[in-house]
Amino acid sequence: MAEVGGARCHAHAGGAAAGRAWDSGWLEEVDHPFCSGRLRRWWNFWSLYSLECLEGKNDAATMRLNQNTMLLGKKVVLVPYTSEHVPRYHEWMKSEELQRLTASEPLTLEQEYAMQRSWREDADKCTFIVLDAEKWQAQPGATEESCMVGDVNLFLTDLEDPTLGEIEVMIAEPSCRGKGLGTEAVLAMLSYGVTTLGLTKFEAKIGQENEPSIRMFQKLHFEQVSASSVFQEVTLRLTVSESEHQWLLEQTSHVEEKPYRDGSAEPC
Repeated sequence: MAEVGGARCHAHAGGAAAGRAWDSGWLEEVDHPFCSGRLRRWWNFWSLYSLECLEGKNDAATMRLNQNTMLLGKKVVLVPYTSEHVPRYHEWMKSEELQRLTASEPLTLEQEYAMQRSWREDADKCTFIVLDAEKWQAQPGATEESCMVGDVNLFLTDLEDPTLGEIEVMIAEPSCRGKGLGTEAVLAMLSYGVTTLGLTKFEAKIGQENEPSIRMFQKLHFEQVSASSVFQEVTLRLTVSESEHQWLLEQTSHVEEKPYRDGSAEPC
């Protein structure tokens, strides 16, 4: 099974929030658990497009906080999702397994580029592409695309609680699963969410059959708070108390935050 965990959508970089602009109707339902992954994001892309057409250019004060940020860990390097990463991502999402796990519809390459541009402007998501740190550092001059293994995302979709983030992670490369890359990517994203985005609570929504991902999040101190037999998913939550914050700082003390420019991050 693919190493896919967190959030209803589990895999596709970005997405999840533009549909909240509607208080009711089908687009709102699409942003709820009966639908997930790319299908949800696909409709949100069009809702975002419609809003821009009606209201002009999307607010420039969107979540671009991480567009110049790279997080360097021992096993993974997290970099912003740019157009350089789209072709590899597009190849990943041709996988029937990933489409099933993420309830995704296949997109054309042109649609994928359009999606990446819209995600970059979105106000309530934070996306990093996950690189294999060992490969990236061992091959000077290697492109980021050649070192890509997955993605990790935060969605800030709760209008009533801006301190709550929904987290998801995907390790798409089969050879990189089961090696702790997903765990370090989640830890780095949790730390970034707390220190940079001001989050104090995190949720992960995972398919009931995805036991490896459930165990991973439980090892990271997430506790199950609900289960849906209708949507066949469980919701796990982490509240970052003072002690949890200290634990998180200890777990990520080795992670370095460095400046990033599109496609120009260089191995140390």
